Parts: sequence; structure tokens; C-alpha cells
Amino acid sequence: MRILLILLGGLAAHAIATAACPPAGMSRAQLVALSAAGYEVADNARRQALALGLVDCLGDPDPVLRDEIAFGALESWMRSQKLEPATLRSLRTTQLASLKQADAAGLAQPFAAIVLGEVANADRMQPFMSAAERTELVQAGAAYLSNVRDYRGYDLKEGWRHAVAHAADMMMELALNPALSKKDQRLILSAVATQLSAAGAHTPAQFFLYSEGERLAAPVLGLASHADFSAAEWDEWFSSLAITPSEHDAMLPQSMAHRHNLRSFLMTLYISLSESKDGAQRERLLPYVRRELKLDQSGGAV
Repeated sequence: MRILLILLGGLAAHAIATAACPPAGMSRAQLVALSAAGYEVADNARRQALALGLVDCLGDPDPVLRDEIAFGALESWMRSQKLEPATLRSLRTTQLASLKQADAAGLAQPFAAIVLGEVANADRMQPFMSAAERTELVQAGAAYLSNVRDYRGYDLKEGWRHAVAHAADMMMELALNPALSKKDQRLILSAVATQLSAAGAHTPAQFFLYSEGERLAAPVLGLASHADFSAAEWDEWFSSLAITPSEHDAMLPQSMAHRHNLRSFLMTLYISLSESKDGAQRERLLPYVRRELKLDQSGGAV
């Protein structure tokens, strides 16, 4: 602990504001030591300052700095409620801006999305956002998920991008919040449906390879834990996902990708719902999932 305080000793809040990774006053080795020590920073003011200082590392091509240290520290501090509302608001502001900026490298936007998911989780545990601020977060996240066309997953040199999965994680954290309006919930469902179709239609056709289908199922399960949608509304939404007759047997890359991606999504829902202890959630979704998978009540294909 004493060593870490010495390492952080030169870190001042005003220096954090400069665009730099590692943050001013720290080296990469010091950040690696912080990670190895479980992101423990005893001094609260220094922790808040460092949280803001690590923002510029979220788009760094070094996966250790970006994923393990910057995101790892922010996730750890938010999950343990060690960041103050002012710090969370600053993270919300900077990462919303990052989510909307062009990102040719494909690194900053996915990590902005997953950090915003953690901000949403922190707000669900201890609310600090207004309804309008949550809606802004839903709108930005839904727009990003709908429009992601960068399907790069893991790179040996630069690590994870995982844009679809990170966007889905953001939607999941928002979907779990019972304070979300029904209009906002509809935006989440619309974004999931759009991305399920978009990947197959992309040129070249994109087959989900990095658990994207599974991650897209999570916000749907989150929404189904509430009773806001009627059976008719769920029926209509699942019907909108259905493979068209012309696609069903077509041996074209786009049709094959669409079938593959939709099935991975539906199978995750089916398994999750079959194992769920939430009877109401199963009742809301399972009949439609079975129908789209063309399964009978025993789970066998019809």
C-alpha cells in the first residue's frame, strides 16, 4: 500500500486533464503495479483523479493499458462504489463524446461503450442520473449498437475490440434498470434486432465468431425480467426477427450468416430461459424462442 501511495504521489488532478496515456506523473510500469495490487488506491482524492486520468488509455493500442489497466481499474472502482458521483458524471460525459466520434482504429468506441455500461450499472445500484440522462445514454448506446459495422474481435497484438459485444453489454446494464421508460426499452430491442440483421447483410457477410449472439441475448433477458411488455408485443418483436422464406434455404453468404447469427442468439435465449429460476421471465419469452427455433415443448425440432 505504501509503495502504491508513493507511485501515485506525483499524480495531481490538474495534470490528469491533459490527453496522455499513461497519465501525467505516472509510468506504464507504475500502472502495471497498480493492476497487480488489485487497483488499490487508499487516498480517495487520488483515486478520483486517477480514474479521470485513465480515460485517455481507453483508446490506446496497448491492450494492457487499455483493457487490463484502464478498464480494469474503472470497472473495479465502479463495482465497489469507490467513485464519487462527480467522477461518474465526468466519465459519462467523456465516454458519450467518445462513443460518437469517428474511430478508425476501432478501439476507443468499444471501450467507451463498455465503460458507459459500468456507469449505467453504478447508477442502477446508487442512482445519480436523471431520467433524461438515462434516456440520452440509451439513445447513444442504441445508435452505436445499430450502426456498428466493425466486426473485428481479438487481435494478437492489440487485443480485444469486440464492438458488438461491448455495445450489447452497455444495453444489458441499461435494460436491467427498472427505472427505464418503456420507450427506452423499445429502443434497446430495436437496436438488438437491427444488429442481428446488419451483420449478415454486411459486405462481406459477417458470421458472429466472438460470442456476439450470446452477448446480444443479455439485454433481451434483462428486459424480460420486467413486466413492461405484453405477450402481443413480445410476439411481434420475435416475429420481426424471423428468417424469410427466400433466405431459409439460400446458399448465399448473407443468408447463411443471418441464419447462423440469429440461431446463436436464439439458442442462448433458449438455454438461459430453460435454466432460469424466474418463472415469469420464462413464460414471457420461451414460447416465442421455441417457435423461432422450431422446437416442440420437449426441446426437439419439429
